Amino acid sequence: MLSLTCPSVDLSQSGCLGRRRVRPLWRSSAARSVGARCMVSTTQDDVRSGGVATSVKPAVSSSGSIQVSSLLEVVSADIKRLNENLKALIGAENPVLVSAAEQIFGAGGKRLRPALVFLVSRATAQIAGLKELTVQHRRLAEIIEMIHTASLIHDDVIDDSGIRRGKETVHQIYGTRVAVLAGDFMFAQSSWYLANLENIEVIKLISQVIKDFASGEIKQASSLFNCDATLEDYLLKSYYKTASLVAASSKSASIFSGVDIDIGEQMYEYGKNLGLSFQIVDDILDFTQSTEQLGKPACSDLSKGNLTAPVIFALEKEPKLRKIIDSEFSENGSFDAAIELIHQSGGLRMARELAKQKAEVAIGKLECLPESEFKNSLEGIVKYNLERID
Repeated sequence: MLSLTCPSVDLSQSGCLGRRRVRPLWRSSAARSVGARCMVSTTQDDVRSGGVATSVKPAVSSSGSIQVSSLLEVVSADIKRLNENLKALIGAENPVLVSAAEQIFGAGGKRLRPALVFLVSRATAQIAGLKELTVQHRRLAEIIEMIHTASLIHDDVIDDSGIRRGKETVHQIYGTRVAVLAGDFMFAQSSWYLANLENIEVIKLISQVIKDFASGEIKQASSLFNCDATLEDYLLKSYYKTASLVAASSKSASIFSGVDIDIGEQMYEYGKNLGLSFQIVDDILDFTQSTEQLGKPACSDLSKGNLTAPVIFALEKEPKLRKIIDSEFSENGSFDAAIELIHQSGGLRMARELAKQKAEVAIGKLECLPESEFKNSLEGIVKYNLERID
């Protein structure tokens, strides 16, 4: 069982203190409005009560830590084949757009989203008696990586981020116009390949993901510096921006395996809760790691008024924090003071508990799968995510 107690953090090393507030590019007049209730809601009592951890058998190093490379080893050949196909899928019609897209493909990353597609595909294929993945399974993984990459390009433009995975972003190198077009181009290409899968259920699932991306960005932009944002608002936005893709791709993989619809729904719930847990962990790391560790500016969400789980929990405990955020860090030293209050209030600890809760739900959804190395890796990825904040 992983320890989720809050480790001591040297704030001077976290990368947050001493940073200037970055004014957001877009603030809606509805910034103080409260969004819709979240269909993935969690009560605060649930977060505080925690739950019973589920036993898993993930790949671990000699030091006891989970190694994501070992978890993905069982689909390494699939990932290698995907990497070889991605450039061909982009095409070569416009060298500038292709070069921009390749910039982010070449910036590293674990290819975790397509790897999850392969793991779910192989785990469910065993149920259906398939000896090998279908062409549709493989094309789905490629489409998911293209959609994810397109969303990153657009996210960096919207957030005015200059660094992604430790490298310059597409819009930093090629300019905003090319970056927007490159993202649009990849969305269009992925949609074309999606249509050619000729499975209406999968087309609906993945098309909804692209819509959810836009909904998430609009929801985030319309609630900047909104101290009345609820945990349900945060979870809905996180579902739109992160979990929707993982959920839909996991269910789609099971559809191509031809398993029962009930198993497909379990895979959807696995992906949704894993995606939410990953987003919560990322939002915690934004406060506890340096810019060098993150590969992007630390505490960037708070500086732009994007209030994540640690902040929402901290606002319950620290009235002073609301006043500081409402002022949009207008006074000297107020941003550093906000960071201190978030650490002192227990906001990070409660966010850890929320991430743990979502992780436990995700693991529970895998019970429908037979024991296999693919199921073990799916479980291990959930645990790996929690180890990032252990």
